[in-house]
Amino acid sequence: MTQLAQAATAGQREALPAAALIGFITRTLVRVGLPASDAGIVGELMVEADLTGADAHGIFRLPQYVKQIEGGAINPVPAITVSRTAGGTALVDGDNGMGHLVVRRAAETAIEMARANGIGWAGARHSNHAGSAAVYAAMPVAQGMVGIYSAVASANHMAIWGGKNAALGTNPLAIGLPAGEGKQLMLDMATTVVSYGTIKNYAMNGKSLPEGWMIDRRTGGPLTDPLQSAEGLLLPIGGYKGSGLALMLGFLAGTLNGAAMGLDVVDFNADSNSRTNTGQFVLAIDISRFVPLNDFQSEVRRHAAALKAGERLPGVDEIRMPGEQRGERRARRSMDGLVLAPPLLAKLDALADQLGIARL
Repeated sequence: MTQLAQAATAGQREALPAAALIGFITRTLVRVGLPASDAGIVGELMVEADLTGADAHGIFRLPQYVKQIEGGAINPVPAITVSRTAGGTALVDGDNGMGHLVVRRAAETAIEMARANGIGWAGARHSNHAGSAAVYAAMPVAQGMVGIYSAVASANHMAIWGGKNAALGTNPLAIGLPAGEGKQLMLDMATTVVSYGTIKNYAMNGKSLPEGWMIDRRTGGPLTDPLQSAEGLLLPIGGYKGSGLALMLGFLAGTLNGAAMGLDVVDFNADSNSRTNTGQFVLAIDISRFVPLNDFQSEVRRHAAALKAGERLPGVDEIRMPGEQRGERRARRSMDGLVLAPPLLAKLDALADQLGIARL
């Protein structure tokens, strides 16, 4: 049964094609001051997150972005500049524009440098929240390269290991590899057990949090009410290792670029008026400078197939590779459309009414 049929059976609103969501985002952002071409690019990048299953980083974020633009925290008409500091390095200044536009420019720059020099590292500063990490790591992958992306998260929801104050973000990491035959491997993770966007999504839908996601910063005990998340801390992956990884990625994506890091980070959930100076980086590596691309891709497929064919633990139906579900979900949602949760649809309808544009 398709997603559209499932929605009808469940009595929900019908699935919406990706183009409808892109169009709605574009109209919304144009209404608050973005040029139509920029708004369309942002819409495509946001909906790419929805198509691939990063539901807390797609159209879900639109009301928040509008609030930031209207509050002066985001510049709707930035003059994004690129300084090529060496053959394989560059610094992108986003002029406080939409993060999607800034990181897209960083990815394009990294790819261009990797073609010429084998490797390209483009850092970004004066940027903003840019959505799903894998969207940008996938850009070099589409060019037959390794793609790596990281960012300083736009709010602090984790403590340094052993601390009780929110001092680090969920600082994400995405690593993508081309596997040929239309396939890729894509690791996309927060350095916390879940992203804070997931916590917000649970709160919007009235769902309790599983134990092990957040702790109460006052007691250290589990916190399961997402509406109380301001009193909590997200737990890092792997204990102290996740905390250390978030710290080091913060230095690479933030401090190295002259962007905010640690206690200097502005919480964009609580402050819609202040500039965040968010930092990110995209690293592109030209595989053909090491081994022939086809050989690399066939070896990735061979190893992946061998690992998937291994013996499974009891209760495990299938061994999956990183990003495998992402690709399957994108194909399914591209065909069947996207069914948005009723609370999100209500928020988007209210936003449309507020701005005087057509609803979804």
